[in-house]
Formats: sequence, structure tokens, C-alpha cells
Amino acid sequence: MTRIDFYRYAEDKLRFACRLAATAFERSSQLVVYSPDREVLADFDRSLWTFQATRFVPHCFAESDLAAETPVLLAASGDALPHHDVLLNLGDEWPPFFASFERLLEIVSADEADKERARGRYAFYRKRGYDIHVNDIESGGERG
Repeated sequence: MTRIDFYRYAEDKLRFACRLAATAFERSSQLVVYSPDREVLADFDRSLWTFQATRFVPHCFAESDLAAETPVLLAASGDALPHHDVLLNLGDEWPPFFASFERLLEIVSADEADKERARGRYAFYRKRGYDIHVNDIESGGERG
């Protein structure tokens, strides 16, 4: 069953998503970053290129010919994904294909509208009996 981690109180969701992507890459995990909004994925792509000056997180869009050998994929759907290790949701709704992954990561900002959408996703997962962990983001790391 998929383990679900919520990270709450993110000051900047894309920056924290970059941090999670870098951590996944360092741990040799394969990560799919999902949003049905291609503009969000393009923003995340640009953010990964500028996230850290001394490190690079290899990534590409899921449609790329290099997708099967790239550790971090950006995907607007669950179609033809080459791996199902960790899924990072940048969408407002729960990803329809999340149950095919070992882990799902959800980031929640301090914005009230974002928190409300996250509560809806949390209730959806909880109602279905998923193992949910909530982590509070601090400037130096996570606690939870």
C-alpha cells in the first residue's frame, strides 16, 4: 500500500519540491513530479535548473526519449511512466494513478486555499485507509 507524506507550512512550494527532488536523487529514488497543469511543470523545470549552483538533479518530461533512464520525471498524466517509486503531487487534486506508487509526497503551503485543498486530499486518502504521515517544514529540515 502506498505510504503518503504530507509536508506542511511550505513558504515556497516549488522550492520545497526542488528540495524533495534533490533528496530523492541523492537517495537513488526514482521520482515522478505530477501536475495536470503543464505550466506548473514548466515552472518546476526552471526551478530545478536554478535550485542549487553546485548540484544538478537530472530530470526531463515523461514524454522524452530519455525518460526511462532519468531519475526525475515531470508528468502531466500517469500514462506510460517507466517507474513507480515516488510520486510528488503538485496538483490541486489527488493524482488518479497514485496507488501504483510506493510513496506519495504532498506539499502544503501556508495559504488558506491551498490548505483547504490539501485537507480534501488528506480526507480522500484517509477514508481509503492509506498510511499517512504529516511533517512540519522548518527552515532547517522537517520534523514529524
